[in-house]
Formats: sequence, C-alpha cells, structure tokens
Amino acid sequence: MQMRKRVPACLIASSMASLAVLMMVLYGTIGSQQSGSSSLRHDYQLLGRPLYKLDLNWPKNPELFTGAAFGVAVNQHAGVVYVAQRGDNVPKVLVFTTDGDFLMSWNTTTLEMPHGIFLADASSSNPTVWITDVGSGPYGHCIKQYSPSGKLLQVLGTPGEAGSGLNPLQFDSPAEIFVHDSGEMYIVDGDGGLNNRLIKLSKEQQVLWMHGEKGQGPAQFNIPHSVTVDNVQRVWVADRGNKRIQVFSSITGEWLGMWGSCFTEDAPYSVRLTPDKKYFVVVQLNTNQISLLEAPPVGSIGQCSVASVIQLADEMKPHLVDLDLKTGELYVAEIGAQQAQKFTPFSLGGSFL
Repeated sequence: MQMRKRVPACLIASSMASLAVLMMVLYGTIGSQQSGSSSLRHDYQLLGRPLYKLDLNWPKNPELFTGAAFGVAVNQHAGVVYVAQRGDNVPKVLVFTTDGDFLMSWNTTTLEMPHGIFLADASSSNPTVWITDVGSGPYGHCIKQYSPSGKLLQVLGTPGEAGSGLNPLQFDSPAEIFVHDSGEMYIVDGDGGLNNRLIKLSKEQQVLWMHGEKGQGPAQFNIPHSVTVDNVQRVWVADRGNKRIQVFSSITGEWLGMWGSCFTEDAPYSVRLTPDKKYFVVVQLNTNQISLLEAPPVGSIGQCSVASVIQLADEMKPHLVDLDLKTGELYVAEIGAQQAQKFTPFSLGGSFL
C-alpha cells in the first residue's frame, strides 16, 4: 500500500527533517505486517524520534470488531480495555484485556451513538465507565455512567433532548468527558450541534465554570472534541474546528494559551498526556497521524513542538486515544479501518515509567 509521507509543518525545520529521514531509513515503512489470523490493518511509518511500535498481536480476536471504533478507555489497574463502536446491530462496547483476550461485549439498548469513553476511579474498588452519546433518538444527547459490566448507573443530560441548559444540565452531541481523580468532571459539549462548550462540574455535578461561546478568539470554540487535565492544573482542549489546542486553568477556568502551528494541515481530534508527563498524544484524523508533542514546563505554554509521528495508512482515520498510565501503552480507535490498535513504547523495555 502506498503510504502518505506528509509531515506536520513544525517538523520541516532542517534538523527535524534530517532526523525524520534517518529514522525512515533505520525503521523503514512498517507496512502490510500481518500476525497469523489477524485481520487488522497494520500499515504505518515512524517519523522523527521512534517512541512507539505497534503490537501486532493485540487483540487476539480482531474479527470481533464489527462496527466503527470511536473511542477507547483503559483501566490500568485491572488490565482492561474498553472499545466503543458504532453500527447497526453491533455491540456498542467491546471489552478486552491489555494482553488482547476478549472478555465481554455490551449489547445495551441504552446507547445509541457512542462517541467518547472514559474510565473513572480506576484505582478504586468501584471503577465506572463514562460514555458520551451523540445519538439523536430517545437516548441521545447524554453522558452515561456504566458499571464495568455495562449496567447503566446514571445519566447526565436530558435523554433525547438537545439543549444548552445548565440547571438541569442539557447537552447537544457531547464529544468527551474527563473525570479527575478528585471526582470533578470536564466536558466538551459540541460535536457539531447547538453548543460549543467546555464545562467543569464539581464532584456533586454542579457547574463550577464554563466557556461556551462559538468563535475563533481566546476561550471560544468551534467543535471542542477532546479534553484532558495534566498534573499541574491545566486543562487541554482539542478545538477541532479552529485547528488548535486551547489551555485553561483547571481551578479558575482562566485562558492560558493555545497551540496552533502544528495543525496547519489537519485539526487535533484527541489529546492525552503520557504517564511520564513528557508528551501529549494528539490525533489528526484526516491526515491519519498520531503525533507526540513536547509537554511544556510549568508556567509556560509556548508553541507546540512535534517529537514523533506515527503515520498510519490512508483511510485508517484515527479518532480518539487513551493510554495505560502504568505501562504507557497507547490504544487508538480508528473509525476508517473499523478497529482499535495498541502501540507499546520503545523506552525502558516497553514502559515510560
């Protein structure tokens, strides 16, 4: 398969370009590798510093992917990976071990169109799975909390009704939720609907602060698509329609800065932080790229700098990602290829830690 060799604009500086060429020579195009009975597509290239390699044997039963994989969530303590998928007459969630064994599927009727998925309280005895539902039917426009086995526990929003209200809460195509260890929640609401909002909720699910204006200015959004919180009280939002990442104080909601120079060709769709706090993993769906951006020091946002790129084959369409915070392993939901894949770090024999 002919692979794209497009490199983000901020990798075109001479030193990085030379490094990219060297890495391509050393590691080459890792294309058309198949592992036994696997039906996964494995074509990719490494550009820049080689930080991740594909695990060709995950999962062990790839034929179980029967819909478009939209999101992934990892419970690093239990060694479990949840994959949310869409499609007619397909299970909405598939559950695997981090070793690739299939555990179960959720054939729940309470999910219409899953978008984002997040594992909360992973270190507790009662972890839960949060899923944003962008469906337009009687169960859509909500964020839902499930037990690890798929039992519906609670619903945020008004099922089947798109809206912008805060009391009670309403959503319109909520894209993703991030639940902090404190129990506080960060929600990006606006996968192409009425709203373009970043909302912080307390543990008791009361609104603490919000940015909700559509536009191109600071703290304005156009399809906020993914959200994560780092270890120094900063919130990072993939502002998809504006082709940038915006950064806020998690305490006050104050706008701190933005990154845009790395996204001239395609927008950021997903943002997550590696467990060593050195890199942000950012997905660009249309250019089929997974980039690792240097995390800035405390007190500075600066401009984005690309350290490494995993260039996937055409039409793989990576959508959202998650990381195992114990091992640094990276899981990617690919809606074009209708699959999820696992990448393991080169560092320290397969671990960032």
